[in-house]
Amino acid sequence: MSSNHHSHKRDFAADTRLLKISLIAVVIGGFGTLAAFALLNLIRLFTNLFFYQTLSFATRSPAGNHLGAWVILLPVLGGLIVGLIARFGSEKIRGHGIPEAIEAILFGKSKMSAKVAILKPLSSGIVIGSGGPFGAEGPIIMTGGAIGSLIAQHFHLTGAERKTLLVAGAAAGMTAVFGTPVAAVLLAVELLLFELRPRSLLPVIVACAVAGFTRPLLLDTGPLFPLQTSEIGISALFSCVIAGILGGALSALMSTALYKIEDLFGKLPIHWMWWPALGGIAVGIGGYFEPRALGVGYDVIGDLLNGNLALQLALSLLVVKAVIWVIALGSGTSGGVLAPLLIIGAGLGTVLAPWLPGGDAHLWPLVCMAAVLAGVLGAPLTAAVFAFGLTHDTNALLPLLLTTGVAYGFTVLTMRRSIMTEKIARRGYHIYREYGVDPLERQHVDEVMTHAVAAIPANLSIAETLERYFGAEQVHRSYPVVDIEQGLIGMVERSSFGPQADGSNTLTTLFNPAYIEQSAALVALPSETCRIAAARMATHHLERLPVVSDLQSRRLIGIISRSDLIKPSRLFFDEEQKRERLLS
Repeated sequence: MSSNHHSHKRDFAADTRLLKISLIAVVIGGFGTLAAFALLNLIRLFTNLFFYQTLSFATRSPAGNHLGAWVILLPVLGGLIVGLIARFGSEKIRGHGIPEAIEAILFGKSKMSAKVAILKPLSSGIVIGSGGPFGAEGPIIMTGGAIGSLIAQHFHLTGAERKTLLVAGAAAGMTAVFGTPVAAVLLAVELLLFELRPRSLLPVIVACAVAGFTRPLLLDTGPLFPLQTSEIGISALFSCVIAGILGGALSALMSTALYKIEDLFGKLPIHWMWWPALGGIAVGIGGYFEPRALGVGYDVIGDLLNGNLALQLALSLLVVKAVIWVIALGSGTSGGVLAPLLIIGAGLGTVLAPWLPGGDAHLWPLVCMAAVLAGVLGAPLTAAVFAFGLTHDTNALLPLLLTTGVAYGFTVLTMRRSIMTEKIARRGYHIYREYGVDPLERQHVDEVMTHAVAAIPANLSIAETLERYFGAEQVHRSYPVVDIEQGLIGMVERSSFGPQADGSNTLTTLFNPAYIEQSAALVALPSETCRIAAARMATHHLERLPVVSDLQSRRLIGIISRSDLIKPSRLFFDEEQKRERLLS
């Protein structure tokens, strides 16, 4: 078979609109950096305002305050303010941001409002600045996504293109906050895009790259937590498996506890507006006894990774951070999950480090924090590359890969849904996170169509057509009508012949110029995928489509029916379900 026969088939769908979307993504990447800069400065401003009563953008930890027992009231005040913002501003600011972004992508045509772009960083800055045990990543994903969506809404784009730009904004914001562009792209692929196509991947890469290059203009450069562990031995293999199982178990425990707490809040006889303030009571009490559990806690992550905290202190911090994070997030306040999970996971690794052989003590806080992240997000590649991007520790890449994989496998086998999808499922939407190449995308029309076509000559009379093709021995519901040069004129079925039809007339009388123009698109081309043909049939409620060589000559070369579209699915079923032994 000549190579020209397959010249229409490509590895990827080519569309010049990809260039337009990528150019828009450049702008969105720059705005992502600006949004991250604004969010981080809001957190610093409110931290100084709440804990030190000063107007300053200096980086200060809530743990250094001298308020004594008064510190308990600060998270309550922050929760009260955010509850009011959510009640009278936008309810969409509640939660940690990623489920809300997923819901907008899958069920909201990727449309987000300007209110969310403004109120999400403001509310998160207030919550975290008043001691909320959250990170900036969830808010920046929601804020960056809202910016991407708002920019996209100013252009004539499809829902899929808006989704791409929404995700580009979310990933660009994450890149700017953490300086981890590759992990941000992987987060988009594993959690937000729900596809792996050039039309979505390239704009996201462009936005993250722009955010990565512009980040040094406004924010600090280099890894957030520079670390270099020693080379590992073969005994680390067993240790990574243990760390992965325990990290997966901890992530499953926290995910389950989170929604139990949310259920308890849901049973309270008061409006949800007051819930964040009640959650703030638990945060304040925990912060009073363990001040370093308050706020983002990037300094705590650094100390845990570098072994600067004693075992007893690390264990205390792990427990308090986990408890107040679960209660605060379950109350419906605004804040992210990544930074708290890093602290909780690193605390687990610090506790396990004396007992795990095969690597130095600094390795296990790193791999455990990645394992907990992988288990909670259900995104092992994102977790592994994110941990590497935060530290630039090349020796840890292999342990990170294995540990996150084990944690991911543990949660896949033991949990029905992740923290990312449980909230959406409770609103009546189920998300299936496995995806692969659609069987209908893998084959083209010319591979499954019927080549031997029963076509009706256009010069045949209506009476003879009804007798020969629509009589007692009718085989097909509809037939193509062709001219003397096999050019397609249209399709006819029994309903095409009205009760007043003159049987002596030829079929050409049925096809006026307006009809031919209207039906011009109701054909399939041999180069199109079966998915396109199936969508066209579904849209126009058709059972058969004529296949023409090209739209100019409209020469009939085949017919594709619904039964033909079953063929790719049958092959897929055999691949997935048919078990056979090939060698014995």
